[in-house]
Amino acid sequence: MQTLEQKSTKRAWAGAIAKPATEFPLTQLPILSGSIPQGLQGTLYRNGPARLERGGVHMGHWFDGDGAILAVNFTDAGATGVYRYVQTAGYQEEAAAGKLLYGNYGMTAPGPIWNQWRKPVKNAANTSVLALPDKLLALWEGGKPHALDLQTLETWGEDDLGGLTAGLSYSAHDKCDPQTGEIFNFGISPGKNATLNIYKSNSTGKIIQKAAYQLDGVPLVHDFVLAGQYLVFFVPPVRMNVLPMLVGMSNYSDSLKWQPEIGTQVLVIDRETLSLVSRGQTEAWYQWHFANGYVDANGSVIVDIARYEDFQTNQYLKEVGTGETHTPAKSTLTRVHLNPQTGKVTEIQQLLDRHCEFPGVPQQNVGQASRYTYMSSFRQESDISQEILNTIARFDHSTETFTEADLGENRYCSEPIHVQNAQNSEQSWVVTVVYDGNTHSSEVWVYDSDRLDEKPVCKLGLPSVIPPSFHGTWKPA
Repeated sequence: MQTLEQKSTKRAWAGAIAKPATEFPLTQLPILSGSIPQGLQGTLYRNGPARLERGGVHMGHWFDGDGAILAVNFTDAGATGVYRYVQTAGYQEEAAAGKLLYGNYGMTAPGPIWNQWRKPVKNAANTSVLALPDKLLALWEGGKPHALDLQTLETWGEDDLGGLTAGLSYSAHDKCDPQTGEIFNFGISPGKNATLNIYKSNSTGKIIQKAAYQLDGVPLVHDFVLAGQYLVFFVPPVRMNVLPMLVGMSNYSDSLKWQPEIGTQVLVIDRETLSLVSRGQTEAWYQWHFANGYVDANGSVIVDIARYEDFQTNQYLKEVGTGETHTPAKSTLTRVHLNPQTGKVTEIQQLLDRHCEFPGVPQQNVGQASRYTYMSSFRQESDISQEILNTIARFDHSTETFTEADLGENRYCSEPIHVQNAQNSEQSWVVTVVYDGNTHSSEVWVYDSDRLDEKPVCKLGLPSVIPPSFHGTWKPA
């Protein structure tokens, strides 16, 4: 039992994950302030870990939580929302048993040692979403995606996209070319040396081309970037100690070791043929996420990342799942210049000395130069070792201007999603989901993308608390 003194060390954000999230059916959402902008029509989807405990037992890492999807649909008539857990086989089995049965990223399977082999990992379906013309995919990088109904969020089951044969996984970070509609993604197959599997799909999600390349050891590769005619992978110097994993003595997260002497490995892939253009190596860093990439006028590949100096971020994220953090892990928006033909990094620039996570650009700029990068960050006065992301911001590469929103104290935002007005190319918005620790409630906030430092143009109330989520997307009407 916690003492009052122990409770007092927790920050307001801990309330958002203190209990498993509560689903709600299709519900008309009240407008709390402002009005829904004309032209904002479509659906926001978000995915994140919504249940971090079952049967009184807490999961080992924030990444282990069962995924739940929020859908907020904007129309002329107002906004509706629905929130549902992804009904994976593992989720249903544990719900029926009333206890945790499976291992995951940060935990081994509970019970006797043989459970480590019988129930090694549960597909948590908790990381991102991909909205296809006829279905929504809930993505989790350790396995196949789950297909859901776009409107009701009913889970249809695992989907192989016509090409994910046994043993192939599909990462949470697809890249969709705005011009061709092609979708690129990857998955890692473990082994003595891991295999990087690369996929190209058409606009329906069906895999039409695959390639595979061997990596050194078993690294943690979470994301990649589309840059003009290239797909670029930076493989950080994190390697898994395989033996403790195989014998069930350690979980995936605890088996990952930071080995800066290896350096960051670079793979450049031709997007048309999926053939390897070059391999290179550069200094050590870690990144979860890429903001964007493009090819400049000189033929150099420019890649923007949220760069960490080491792998402390994994410990910080493990602590988030407990509701109390104490490990500092600062990431900065960093630009890497790369010769695609040789894989050689020619320059590394820190663009910004503010924490940067979940960076992204407007969908129409993916793979091309973008004036603006949007991101989540920390308010200037925050102790980043004890808080979670509590502001959203925009960086203007032309003027080098950083503009951030002021959410107020004890409010915590999700990754900013940029939404273009389909009828007016001059107008766009930024949408985020906010947990208000002052009132223990969640809201949807809509900002004018050019006025992030002003009040939101609209706030919508949600029927229940939405725990901090990882990634989302916007599907235009």
